[in-house]
Amino acid sequence: MVVDKKIAEQNIWQILETVCDPEVPVLSILDLGIVRDVKIDNSPSTQDAVQGDGGIEIVITPTYTGCPAMDMITMDIKMRLLENGYKKIKVTSVLSPAWTTDWMSEAGKQKLKAYGIAPPYTRSDDTGDLVIECPQCKSTNTKLISQFGSTACKALYQCNDCKEPFDYFKCH
Repeated sequence: MVVDKKIAEQNIWQILETVCDPEVPVLSILDLGIVRDVKIDNSPSTQDAVQGDGGIEIVITPTYTGCPAMDMITMDIKMRLLENGYKKIKVTSVLSPAWTTDWMSEAGKQKLKAYGIAPPYTRSDDTGDLVIECPQCKSTNTKLISQFGSTACKALYQCNDCKEPFDYFKCH
């Protein structure tokens, strides 16, 4: 049976949708936009890759150079693909071009907000300061507490209205 390479690639993308960020488990690695490419080995038969006899390569870009979650993400990618019958799996990390929050999906940004983390914004007020909306009460009356939140990619804010602290996923 000959399997279409395009169908095989779509299947791999569907599997990758189930791999979550260990630091923000409501986000898949596709929501984050860290998966740059899926390559299926040009073996004599695409069926070889689908049955695990040919190789596949997943190309990822970390959100930050040295991000501690990347080792876990790499392992999760390999485990999910192994569970689905793929045997020769290579995960390649590339640093250029550097990851940007622009690569995050809109669905991912909404998932962050629902989870209680303010998604990255590019909006600013008249003074040029960022306008960060509280994910709890939707107020924009918020203040920066620390440039360093629970992880390197987040800053800590507090809402002046509901008084709740919250993480903000920094733009970059």
